[in-house]
Amino acid sequence: MSIVIITGSTGLVGSESVNFFSDKGFDVIGIDNNLRKFFFGKDGSTLWIKNKLLKRNKRFKNYSVDIRSYESLKKIFKKYSKNIKLIIHCAAQPSHDYGKNFPIIDFNVNASGTLNLLELTKKYCNGAPFIFMSTNKVYGDNPNNLKIVEKKTRWELKKNDKYFKGIDEKFSIDECTHSFFGVSKTYADLIVQEYGKNIGLKTVCFRGGCITGPNHSGAKLHGFLSYLVKLSLTKKEYSLIGYKGKQVRDNLHSYDLVNCFWEFYKKPKKGEIYNIGGGRYSNCSIVEALNYVEEITNIKIKRNIITKPRVGDHVWYISNLSKFKKHYPQWKQKYNTKRIIEELIENQK
Repeated sequence: MSIVIITGSTGLVGSESVNFFSDKGFDVIGIDNNLRKFFFGKDGSTLWIKNKLLKRNKRFKNYSVDIRSYESLKKIFKKYSKNIKLIIHCAAQPSHDYGKNFPIIDFNVNASGTLNLLELTKKYCNGAPFIFMSTNKVYGDNPNNLKIVEKKTRWELKKNDKYFKGIDEKFSIDECTHSFFGVSKTYADLIVQEYGKNIGLKTVCFRGGCITGPNHSGAKLHGFLSYLVKLSLTKKEYSLIGYKGKQVRDNLHSYDLVNCFWEFYKKPKKGEIYNIGGGRYSNCSIVEALNYVEEITNIKIKRNIITKPRVGDHVWYISNLSKFKKHYPQWKQKYNTKRIIEELIENQK
């Protein structure tokens, strides 16, 4: 019996991982107590995904357990112990705004929860690779110090800029403003690295850009493209918060991300980090995303301009994928931003 434990199993990346590894023949143990509903209200609930997963995957079992509870997690790890071949840790408090308003909950979920999982991996299944879904917000607002220029529909770097191809893993996390969410995830990111480099676990941090896909329960405080498409089709309006809506995001489909997990699982390393996102292949500004939704739906979307940006928000962020592609040359991206938006629109119908 080969078991993969997936936290946040009914979220976007977790659910994609459940389907992927079930199809690969793994028995999948999900850990998810639908805390997104607590964070974001009914828009954030992932119960609909849980029901889909249970119906589709006969080898999937979900435990409604909070990752802040060491003892509850311990029962699961102790039960399956040496049969655990992989841990994929996606569970998180994912919102800037929520983290600022509730910093203790934010830290306990993102930081303490991660530490619980690492300790239990060390104790019960220390040969299993540990994949952690980190975030580009570990870099705080340092990307805003780049030489960004304003274009018609986006902020952009000049082609001769050293970061034009994207931000790499050597980019500084210091001397900048982080969101509270960014800080709690940075702790988790660093401790995941340390359990690899110091203790010898096969750990990796994927510092994600905007991860998206049809299983995203997009809400106002989290889920950029998913929420944008949902509001565009239902309310026919969207709020542009700061930077004239020209801030650039790179967008990676959850399917492409989970294929990164698969490549790492087959050839794991210890204490590794990768910036992962759409890169130059898949990115857009908020304005460009709205323009594209209008183009393919013929819906006119009202744009509400809010001049004050969110604290720690990025004006421009594109991931440099060179390191991961060098280590895992078999990996290829399937989805660009336009294809992702088309799929989100189709999924809303």
